[in-house]
Amino acid sequence: MSSKLIGVGVGPGDPELVTVKGVNALRAADVVVVPVMAAADGKDGGEPGRAEATVLHYVPQDKVVRVVFALNERTDRTRREAAWDAAGARVAQLLAEHSSVAFATIGDPNVYSTFTYLAQTIAELVPGTVVETVPGITAMQDLAARSGAVLTEGTEPLTLVPVTAGAATLKDALAGPGTVVAYKFGRQAQEVAEALRETGRIEDAVWGSALGLPEESVQAASDLGDAPLPYLSTLIAPARRDGGRGGKL
Repeated sequence: MSSKLIGVGVGPGDPELVTVKGVNALRAADVVVVPVMAAADGKDGGEPGRAEATVLHYVPQDKVVRVVFALNERTDRTRREAAWDAAGARVAQLLAEHSSVAFATIGDPNVYSTFTYLAQTIAELVPGTVVETVPGITAMQDLAARSGAVLTEGTEPLTLVPVTAGAATLKDALAGPGTVVAYKFGRQAQEVAEALRETGRIEDAVWGSALGLPEESVQAASDLGDAPLPYLSTLIAPARRDGGRGGKL
């Protein structure tokens, strides 16, 4: 029988936001892989990642396998690719030893997730592997709930932009209609604030980081300064609305 690889979204950090289906998938799998960042020598840095911390609320430590995915390597492509090859080989080995392997990813496994690349690698290394995903709560949903920002109404579009694609891409989105959500903008906080001001979208915008964790921060975008923020910061710039009720249904 073919082995099964299951990408499980475990939400943005708050363990209470893992779905019942997600918890069941984690508990049913033979092992649960969690991605970790590499140290300077390319090996496991030892620090627990957000996905691992969430998973440990539901499964015992001895069921969790930490795999280095070079999540923090953004300049040395050769080193990053080597780490990816090693990670893929490790998961392929686990699939050879077990009938089901879960991979825990923050947010949702189909939204800017490491799981997408892992699944592609496994398809090449272990043909015939069954790949499934369990959706998870995203950071934009959690930030909307914690801040009171409404993501969409009626026929409004919703645009999701990773600021790693460049501030210009974000500015183009902000110049358009609907709500704009920006991911991974922490290191470019000043550029994001400038784009919001230039497009007249800063007044109602909010940002948040470490959602659901003790160090959580949810603030108005108008308070953004020059200092860099946590890499995984999320921004919501709500659509321009006329204040009417039900007019766009």
